[in-house]
Amino acid sequence: MIKNIQVKDVRFKLDGNAGSDAIHRDPIYSYAVTELQDDSGLIGTGLAFTLGEGNDLVCKAAQFYAEKFRGKDIEEVMGDFGSIFLQLSNEQQFRWLGPHKGVVHLALASVTNACYDLWAKKRGVPLWKLLIDLSPEQIVNTLDLSYLEDELTREQAISLIAGQQDGSLARQSVLETGYPGYDTSIGWFNYSDEKVRENCHKAIAEGFTAMKLKVGSADPERDIRRSNIVREVAGDNVKVMLDANQQWNLPQAIAICGELKKMNPYWIEEPTHPDDVLAHKTLADAIAPVKLALGEHVPNRVIFKNYLQTGAAGFIQVDAVRVGGVSEFITTSLLCKKYGVPVVPHVGDMGQLHQHLVLFNHIKLGHEALFLEHIPHLQKHFVNPVKIENGVYITPQVPGSSCDFK
Repeated sequence: MIKNIQVKDVRFKLDGNAGSDAIHRDPIYSYAVTELQDDSGLIGTGLAFTLGEGNDLVCKAAQFYAEKFRGKDIEEVMGDFGSIFLQLSNEQQFRWLGPHKGVVHLALASVTNACYDLWAKKRGVPLWKLLIDLSPEQIVNTLDLSYLEDELTREQAISLIAGQQDGSLARQSVLETGYPGYDTSIGWFNYSDEKVRENCHKAIAEGFTAMKLKVGSADPERDIRRSNIVREVAGDNVKVMLDANQQWNLPQAIAICGELKKMNPYWIEEPTHPDDVLAHKTLADAIAPVKLALGEHVPNRVIFKNYLQTGAAGFIQVDAVRVGGVSEFITTSLLCKKYGVPVVPHVGDMGQLHQHLVLFNHIKLGHEALFLEHIPHLQKHFVNPVKIENGVYITPQVPGSSCDFK
């Protein structure tokens, strides 16, 4: 049973202009880290991601949630985790601070992810292995489907997972070939044009077949120039994504995206305010067939449901260290599967946890193995850092979710 609990405020200042975008000019990559230790000595580690200030507030809220697990057996907890998640996310006083978003939901993500990590370590397997070996009923037992009943009932969720069983064995070939990655660090916002060009050449040499550039400049001509630099270096066969990090209002987005369409972006990411579902729908219709990608700042399954219902999103970037953890990530992935929309996670965890979740998405849920974002800046701080070879994530083999820090 869980006997010791520790929550840590961990922050890493980045080198140079790494991590910069149109909104977040000098981020400090930070984590509210929850550690749940059981009486066998195993420690489950869970992360929630922030950019510095306020990380201590998330830690304080995580401490509150984590104490609810003291004295409990992890197998019993995970056998009915969906009910526990529902109870904690609706905790009457904390719910006023959300509901299901902000500091309190990030805190729940940290604790939830620690539970999944401990569960996998207890069973002695990587998290991806634990998840794909669960029955459809066992998976759904870990999920909170409240407020989704109009789209996804418990019975429908079980049926959806069961319906993907055929072909799951063949899809396990990805464990040998590795999961494709894309380089998201070629074009941070504060990088010079020369640095962007240099990084594009480097990414191609390292085997990446997709890459992303930060846009959202005060001068749209800068965005157009830089996007054309990337397209010129990458060529027509490489996927190039553009990420505005919510910088534009809707009229601005329609105008600039109309220009950026000319360099054939694979997607345009976070063009405007993440709560404005209808603005995204208007923009998506205006710039079709170019698709929108979003999810980095979408905090819960309900808003993802709305994006899917309106058809505003061509790619969903749900992040398990941003929504309520692995449980809500899987719930959102099920919604996306129903709608036939690809899941391409944002990786606030630097890909450590998500390398497991995309394998589950592909093998168990039948999602396309499209690619997973790769951000290299914190690799040296993890006990078992992600391994990328020739632009591909190598399947992790160590028990747990790969989130332990040195």
